[in-house]
Amino acid sequence: MKPTIPKGTRDFTPEQIGKRNYIFDTIKSVFVKYGFQPIETPTMEKLSTLTGKYGDEGDQLLYKVLNSGDFLRKADDLNDYKKLSFQIAEKGLRYDLTVPFARYVVMHQNEIAFPFKRYQIQPVWRADRPQKGRYREFYQCDVDIIGSDSLMFEAELIKIYDEVFYKLGIDVTIKINNRKILEGIAEAAGISDKMIEMTVAIDKLDKIGIDGVRKEMIERGISEESIEIIEKVLKTRTIQDLKPFFVNSDIGQRGINELEEVYEYLQFSDQQNKIVFDVTLARGLSYYTGCIFEVKANDAQIGSIGGGGRYDDLTGMFGLNDVSGVGVSFGAERIYDVMEELNLFPQDNNTGLKLLFTTFDKQSFMFAYKVLIQVRQAGINAELYPEPVKMKKQMKYANARNVPYVALIGSHELENSVVTIKDMNTGNQNTLSIRELITRLS
Repeated sequence: MKPTIPKGTRDFTPEQIGKRNYIFDTIKSVFVKYGFQPIETPTMEKLSTLTGKYGDEGDQLLYKVLNSGDFLRKADDLNDYKKLSFQIAEKGLRYDLTVPFARYVVMHQNEIAFPFKRYQIQPVWRADRPQKGRYREFYQCDVDIIGSDSLMFEAELIKIYDEVFYKLGIDVTIKINNRKILEGIAEAAGISDKMIEMTVAIDKLDKIGIDGVRKEMIERGISEESIEIIEKVLKTRTIQDLKPFFVNSDIGQRGINELEEVYEYLQFSDQQNKIVFDVTLARGLSYYTGCIFEVKANDAQIGSIGGGGRYDDLTGMFGLNDVSGVGVSFGAERIYDVMEELNLFPQDNNTGLKLLFTTFDKQSFMFAYKVLIQVRQAGINAELYPEPVKMKKQMKYANARNVPYVALIGSHELENSVVTIKDMNTGNQNTLSIRELITRLS
């Protein structure tokens, strides 16, 4: 059998893992700086935990895990899939990290202090159609605050986005909107009962254009008259331009007030990246209730590389009512692709191998092993080629490992207790004492 992997998944080489860890470490350092604590949740959740939280389209992308054993044998009607779903599959792979987090909060509510600030970096799975920047298995880096209504946290999350992407060297636009404004649009258009249908269509604006959105809204039962009002609102560019549409909409006015308060907090610090209000920003997930965010890379053709928002009662689905939360997520896979495309990864990765010892004979090999121990004790990533074979073979290995420095150990080095070090980038060689070697590479 020819070995393959499922579509939408990837193997990662040691070099790629080093780059991914650079992204994770950068994100994590900012999370910790802002006072967030780490948690982890299981790969699998109960299907009842996941279902009904992401809307109909999201539910269709859930991976269901078949119950142990020959469970299908017990089924009476194999054609009624929805009826059988909970009989043959009690568990599903997590679709995101937010719903499992809400479940975690409810289960551990007596152990945590509110507001609870957590970060989580783990993989998620979606049965989506694989394409550029879209995978079936991918990492999310989430940061959430739960147990507070304060809009200060919305501003802090924007600052976290701003700081992380500045550190990674990615020029981004951070978009902001509010789901209450979308509810106000639906109210102004006389389709409050079809607000979800409207937002699902608007969320696809970047992909299918305004004509595609219009067609989808018609298919979802929204009248031409209502669509005309919606299109007029979607053409607005500032919060001030929106206000006339919401004269008779309390929910719309509340959305505007919330955005204006977030902007008040943001005025106290300089932003490295552009932050813009975008009335067309909808975010497809149905649990958002307040401010919503999305991040776009300005110099790469790829989808959003981050998103999130306020959810007022997600924990209520698990029995803990009136607990508001807000959070954002970083799309690690897309961030990786952007940084690869724009050549933004640092050349000197401290997590990689820094020094390789090569030797000419058995005696110099044992001396090199002794020096290797001292170098490692000094915190330098180092390795010794496992046998004193031809130097050409050892140097070929050094090039394959992309190691920046090679130590050449022969009879001269052994007799004088020194090390000849070669800079693989310049080709320059120097003979150093062991202390000088450690000082230089540290």
